[in-house]
Amino acid sequence: MKRSLSLFVIGLIFGGGIGFTIAAGSGAAFEGHDHADPSHHVAGMDHGAHGVMHDTPRDISADNPPEVSIAVAPDPMAGHNLHVITRNFAFAPQNAGGAHVPGEGHAHLYVNGEKLGRLYGEWYHIDALPKGKVEIKVTLNANDHSPLAVAGTLISASEILTLE
Repeated sequence: MKRSLSLFVIGLIFGGGIGFTIAAGSGAAFEGHDHADPSHHVAGMDHGAHGVMHDTPRDISADNPPEVSIAVAPDPMAGHNLHVITRNFAFAPQNAGGAHVPGEGHAHLYVNGEKLGRLYGEWYHIDALPKGKVEIKVTLNANDHSPLAVAGTLISASEILTLE
C-alpha cells in the first residue's frame, strides 16, 4: 500500500510538472486569452493597446441601461462582505474576454482606486481593508473588459467607509 501511494504521489508531481511545461511552452494563458499574443486581440492590437481597451469606456445607449448599487457590511468573522445589486445586467463569467453582448459582463472592484479584482457574481468577501477612510467602488464591465458608460458617465457605485 505504501508503495502504491508513493508511486501515485510521484506520478502527480511529474505529471503536473510535465503538463505545466507543455502548457507554458505552447503559450497557454489561464485568464481567458494570451495577453502576449497579438492575434488574440481586436485587429491584432499589441498588449499596450489592449490595456487601453480595458480602460476605455464603452458608451452604451439603451432604453434600459444597466444599473449598479452596492452594500458593504462587516463580516462577523473578519473583513467585509460586498453585495453588488444590478438591474438590466447579467453576470456572464463564461463570456469574460469575449465579445461585447448588451446587458451582460462582469464587474471590477476597486479599493481606494486600486483594482482588487473581477467580480463574476453579486457577493464578494473582502479580507482586509486599511484603516481610515476607504472607498469601495464597483464598475460594470462588458465581456471584453471595457467599463460600461452612459453618456460618458461610468456605470458604477461606490461607498466610503471609515475604519478604525
